[in-house]
Amino acid sequence: MVQKALRWLVAQQNKRTGHWEAEGQRFPIAMTALAGMALLGEGSTVREGKYARNIRLARDFLLSKAQPNGMIGDPNLPGEAGRYLYGHGFALLFLSSVYGEEEDANQRRKLERVLVRAVKFTRDAQTSRGGWGYVPAREGSNFDEGSVTITQLQALRAARNAGIKVPPEAIKMANKYLQDATGPDGGVIYSLAYGAAGGSGRPPLTAAAIACSISTGDSNAALLRQWFKFCQRQLPRLSSSRLGYDEYTHYYYGQALYLLGDDGYAKLFPGSKEADRLTWTKYRAHTFDFLKQTQSAEGCWTSGQVGPVFATSVYLTILQLDNTVLPIYQR
Repeated sequence: MVQKALRWLVAQQNKRTGHWEAEGQRFPIAMTALAGMALLGEGSTVREGKYARNIRLARDFLLSKAQPNGMIGDPNLPGEAGRYLYGHGFALLFLSSVYGEEEDANQRRKLERVLVRAVKFTRDAQTSRGGWGYVPAREGSNFDEGSVTITQLQALRAARNAGIKVPPEAIKMANKYLQDATGPDGGVIYSLAYGAAGGSGRPPLTAAAIACSISTGDSNAALLRQWFKFCQRQLPRLSSSRLGYDEYTHYYYGQALYLLGDDGYAKLFPGSKEADRLTWTKYRAHTFDFLKQTQSAEGCWTSGQVGPVFATSVYLTILQLDNTVLPIYQR
């Protein structure tokens, strides 16, 4: 199932430019980074493996979009204008993940320069509340929201894993943002910029907050308990009954449950019953079976609002978590 999906994904890459895109030629920065992460999850690197050349092409495309101010992207590309911090964050995640395997001295220096500037760009784009919006704080009137905040936080962690200096206060402020954005129901609201008007907790953002909180190593047990309980109440299993943003939700929820493992829930909730416990094994069994049933004959998944490249990249990430080849996804 995985190999079939990987073959399909590779066939969608533009062999001239090295990029992937969503339907309508949208989001080439984010799609290239996420597809690249899916190939890295297989175990290939920029140096070796079945998909080494594809990964190098993706790396080179994203490097070509690195701007002097540190942004990785181009607001003039379809879907990027007004929301380019998504692409920047995912690009920082991918390039940080390939940096450690880069042995070519010139390419490594180039990557390092781009990553250092990209981390500074992310830090400078942070709002006074510690979050991020679709564009930098100065351009977006200090607006921030949960999904972009998660993207930047995980990217900063990947950069730190790679040995790039990341200001500790940036991660500290972002974790504080997620804590402050947790509502009375235990879920993370859409935007702290709106305060109480941010509404009730949102399952996708709460699942993402769990994954990032654990992976950054700054998790708060009391907060994790709130978030996991909220997700248990609000998040159905993947099924034919669609939930808005399924792929995005399970991209992070799968990571969260993988990081939780099979004994993490019992440690968080010592008095819980076995039947009530969330475990990676339970999630994996149902989710992998569902993905097998819904995979197209060509190898992709076609559901979702962004298109098959996004859905296939996300599901490949979940399916390959057990490979444990990428530090950002490791327990």
